[in-house]
Amino acid sequence: MSEGTQAQIVPFDDEPGDSEAADRSEAAIRAMHEAERIAEAMVFASAEPVSERLIAEKLPDGTNVRMVMKRLSGFYGLRGVNLLRVGGNWAFRTAADLSFLIHRDQTDVRKLSRAALEVLSITAYHQPVTRAEIEEIRGVATSRGTLDVLLESGWIRMRGRRRTPGRPVTYGTTVEFLDHFGLEELRDLPGMDELKGAGLLSARIPSNFRVPVPPADDELTDDEDPITQMDLEELGLLTPMGEEDD
Repeated sequence: MSEGTQAQIVPFDDEPGDSEAADRSEAAIRAMHEAERIAEAMVFASAEPVSERLIAEKLPDGTNVRMVMKRLSGFYGLRGVNLLRVGGNWAFRTAADLSFLIHRDQTDVRKLSRAALEVLSITAYHQPVTRAEIEEIRGVATSRGTLDVLLESGWIRMRGRRRTPGRPVTYGTTVEFLDHFGLEELRDLPGMDELKGAGLLSARIPSNFRVPVPPADDELTDDEDPITQMDLEELGLLTPMGEEDD
């Protein structure tokens, strides 16, 4: 190159692959945004928590539902309503620090008896648990009416039947229980330190006392059988097949 000659920089066009990658990235962003809109609409329109399985049915195949819901949950994290995971399902709920602003007229408020609260607590921490096991922990008999009240409230349910003589019914809590108490899963139940701090445990409890850790899921255990239609008939919860009402 001779003196006085200036070098020129010739711009190169983007590689074809770069343009294709950018297009794919934009398409992925649009697809994620649309998936979030669909999931958001489904949860907003539902009066009950919505399962990820149901959301997945409405989204394109291959969509990472958990990622979609986590992104939405993060977006609503600092807003007046939060998107919360409740027992594997999703629901919009008023932000905890603003709940005092919401007033609902309650014409029929049913307060649980002390016995019902004890049974509910034992069921939550010890599930799956039978009526006999509840009575053993409480030290007193548990009336059928107490269990009926909790079943009607939707906070406990019949899980299955224990594989022991007599095949007693096992009880566990429900998604409605988690939702009402603001729990994502059973393992979010208060531990011993939290119970002590709330004054719900005596300071003189035995040193070897431990708060039981509830199971992580609702799957039947190895010593449980599912409740069948025949079981429901036996328990008086279903009219036997072939019988007609008078």
